[in-house]
Amino acid sequence: MTGADWELDFYSRPILEADGRKRWELLVTSSPGGGEQSAPFRFAKRCPSGEVNSLWLTEALREAIETAEATEHSAPLRLRCWRSSMRTMVQRASAELGLEVIASRRTYALLDWLQQREREVYPQEDGFMAGPLAPPPAPIPTPPVPLPEAVQGDAWSWATLPAGLLREASDWPMGFSGLVPLPDGVDDDAAIPGLRLFSSSRALAVAGWLGGLEPVQMTVEGRQLLLEAGQDDRWLVSDLDERASAEITTALETSRTSMGGLQFIAVQTSPEEQSFAGFWMLRDIPMV
Repeated sequence: MTGADWELDFYSRPILEADGRKRWELLVTSSPGGGEQSAPFRFAKRCPSGEVNSLWLTEALREAIETAEATEHSAPLRLRCWRSSMRTMVQRASAELGLEVIASRRTYALLDWLQQREREVYPQEDGFMAGPLAPPPAPIPTPPVPLPEAVQGDAWSWATLPAGLLREASDWPMGFSGLVPLPDGVDDDAAIPGLRLFSSSRALAVAGWLGGLEPVQMTVEGRQLLLEAGQDDRWLVSDLDERASAEITTALETSRTSMGGLQFIAVQTSPEEQSFAGFWMLRDIPMV
């Protein structure tokens, strides 16, 4: 039996071990919405700095699966890995266990957990590297390219939905979906910004393709509305006029500062249609 997808991070932490090397740690958490009714599965394991390789990771993932099954959780359906620098190692380890790996930044539960550990757990450890750390080299953004023709609808519009309504999204009629829990502290009246795509004859096909892109978040650069997806993909949704660019930028910035970065994308046959061919919640949160 398989259950939820798992989100994975195998990387160094801001802690120096006794040998002067940075601590390495594997974190695994189940994604919400995988059909399991219990609390999310979480697994953390330190890796000796001299054993950072796919062999250690394979055995650690095997232990995680055994731990999940022993605690009334299920083996993972798939693994999501968001660090491009660790993709090859994760793929090698996962292949040994017959697990599919998706290169994706739709790892919101993991990022929330990692941020919580950086605030509350790591500072309590001996060897914690207090103070500002030199940030890793910023990756060069992938140049945006137009959305694939298969994802382009007939028209689009910018919209907002009250957060309280999004809490009921799991009950809505929809084909493809990617729902996430609302971030803590978001008021029911908060206006969550999002994109509505319309296709009168191909809405379900558009939604299927969009889900396969692993949508992560929307941003505005200059006068272009972009969709960030996968591990480092950037898609051009539309060019914007000056007014629309300013309005959408403000909406996204407001969501980032006071609504946990929550956004949405809906695919429908028409503006009047009450059901969804596809509906995704996105979040603009830092990749730590």
